[in-house]
Amino acid sequence: MSNLQINIIEAGYGKKIILNDINIEVESGKVSAFIGPNGAGKSTLLKAVMGLLEDTKGRITFNNKDLLKYRTDEIVMAGISFVPQGNRVFIDLSVKENLEVGGFLIKNKKELKDNFEIVLSYFPDLKDKLKTDAGDLSGGEKQQCALARALMLKPKILLLDEPSLGLSPQLVKQAFETIKKINKDFGTTILIVEQKVRDVLKISDIVYALRLGKLVFEGKAEELNDEKLKEIFLL
Repeated sequence: MSNLQINIIEAGYGKKIILNDINIEVESGKVSAFIGPNGAGKSTLLKAVMGLLEDTKGRITFNNKDLLKYRTDEIVMAGISFVPQGNRVFIDLSVKENLEVGGFLIKNKKELKDNFEIVLSYFPDLKDKLKTDAGDLSGGEKQQCALARALMLKPKILLLDEPSLGLSPQLVKQAFETIKKINKDFGTTILIVEQKVRDVLKISDIVYALRLGKLVFEGKAEELNDEKLKEIFLL
């Protein structure tokens, strides 16, 4: 039984409604990909889960808690972390300080140190950059820093919005391999919005396709053949 259920009647920005009648039961411990054309509502869906939209009608439950009644920081405390698109880091803080911000809820110094070391084991490129301001990192390093920061609290669910954005093909492959490894090693449930469809299908268990704010496909990644993908993106 999933511990995250998304039942959105409608959601958007002010009077602009983006999502309509979205009903999803996220399978725990799996990588679930959200694909679809630009403007389909994929990023909006993640923002709704994180409480970043002012007026979402419906119900989003996690461990029997209605997240629509909680602030974003309370949602993070409940075990859900979010990495928005655009390699967002605190540019005036060092890499080390960025990770410490990610672990702000951890009061036990040993636990914070242990989590710090575990996270860096997945992003060895950051080990030599700990004193570097995050704003001076390359695009790929910023993405690693943003993801590492989100992992500091060992979230039960990790939301990723286009983690491949701006990365070279080699770095895209590396990023997806790391995401799958995190899922496998920790059993972290991952929801990933991605435009590089063929790449993300390789690491995904379940795929949801959105078009014009509605769910048009739900199933296993291997069920999405070329014909089905064309139908989703071109019709």
